[in-house]
Amino acid sequence: MHPFEAEKPPQLAVLLGYAGLIPFVSGALGIWVIPLGWRPFVLAALLDFAAVILAFMGAIHWGLAMRAQETDARAQVQLGLSVIPPLLGWLAVASGMPMGMALPICLLAFVGLYLADLRAVKLGLAPRWYPRLRTPLTLIVTLSLLVAWASVLVG
Repeated sequence: MHPFEAEKPPQLAVLLGYAGLIPFVSGALGIWVIPLGWRPFVLAALLDFAAVILAFMGAIHWGLAMRAQETDARAQVQLGLSVIPPLLGWLAVASGMPMGMALPICLLAFVGLYLADLRAVKLGLAPRWYPRLRTPLTLIVTLSLLVAWASVLVG
């Protein structure tokens, strides 16, 4: 069986994917329990990590599109879309915008990435098992960013 036809993600991908949630979950929950003076540091660290992961996930789509034929217009669209998540992460981190705007930008970027993940599977660019990995990871990342954003909105 070709690896792209497998139904279950490789164990290492699952392990690394879930390990990558540790900064999201600990950052989002930590904001609510640490002393007030530490909150800006934790929020900034969470935002920085989100931007790094947006760049990483965008690069995955770049790689998936590169595997396709140069003449495949759908893969070329995927390639073009792959640069949007890192740009949004960079904008959220480097622009100096308030955290109340930066966190939802990252949140929307992760939702957009998930839609791109599903599109890549539909186009045959990503393995069939990819949504089984990405769905719970994306859910936890977006919930973590929502929890962090709520802490900003509450003050």
